[in-house]
Amino acid sequence: MKQRILIIAILSVQALCAVFFVSDIVLTVIGARDRPISWHTRELLEIGAATGLILGLILGAFALAYALRQSSRFRQQLRVASGAFMELLQERFDDWGLTPAERDVALFAIKGMSTQEIAHLRCTSEGTVKAQTNAIYRKAGVSGRPQLLSLFIDDLMDDALKI
Repeated sequence: MKQRILIIAILSVQALCAVFFVSDIVLTVIGARDRPISWHTRELLEIGAATGLILGLILGAFALAYALRQSSRFRQQLRVASGAFMELLQERFDDWGLTPAERDVALFAIKGMSTQEIAHLRCTSEGTVKAQTNAIYRKAGVSGRPQLLSLFIDDLMDDALKI
């Protein structure tokens, strides 16, 4: 929330300064000013507006650097979570006693691939993949793919609640 307020403040200061410079030029070009501003006042206004633009630039650079650091941290957390999910898969596969072929089929099934796609990737028949998925479901104690996937989602949600 503080970052959002800071960014809004930066944009507001820069917008006000830009409006000052643009309005000054437009008013001068169309001759809308009845009385000219004294040079002393004009110089002070321009120094204030230029300072505001420079301050906005500096604060914008800090905000960008912060956003890049946050992004890097989130990418690292995502890599860790991805690794944790693969560890969870391997633990479950070990608990169920899946064969290497069944592990491959289970992983492809969890990724959402169809029986035909899995058969094509593994260079086997669809019947073989169906037999392997049935063995996986039996060993996992589920009746189908949605329940298999829900086992992992439940584990991930339980881990997220513990944090």
